[in-house]
This record gives sequence, C-alpha cells and structure tokens, in this order.
Amino acid sequence: MNGGKVEIELAFARFSTPLGLTLVFAFAIGLVVGLAWQMHWISELLNERGRLRRALRLAEAEARSSAAARESAP
Repeated sequence: MNGGKVEIELAFARFSTPLGLTLVFAFAIGLVVGLAWQMHWISELLNERGRLRRALRLAEAEARSSAAARESAP
C-alpha cells in the first residue's frame, strides 16, 4: 500500500526503501527499544525491592532484640 520510495540518510550510508518497509522497521526498532527500557526499569524496581526487604529484616531483628532486652531488664 505504501509503495512510495523514501530516502534514509544515516551518518555512514544512504538508503532508498519503500515507505511501508521503513514504517515497519521504525516500529520494530521502537518496540525493541521500549522493551529494553521496560526491562531496565523492572530490574531497578526489583533491586529496590530487595534493598527494602533487607532493610525491613534488619529493622525487625533490631526491634525484636530491643524488645527482648526490655523484657529481661528488671
């Protein structure tokens, strides 16, 4: 349907491709970049969740030890 030619000029080359192929290629590149960014974002969230879980475990252990110390004190 989009049979017209489009010239694409990159820093190192110049291409002449059909408009339909160019649109599909641009969509595919956008999809791959979007998925890569999403995976990076999710990995950051998982790392933060791990840090928060470790901090919570430490805080709970500290609270338990201080509660035990208060109970054993006369």
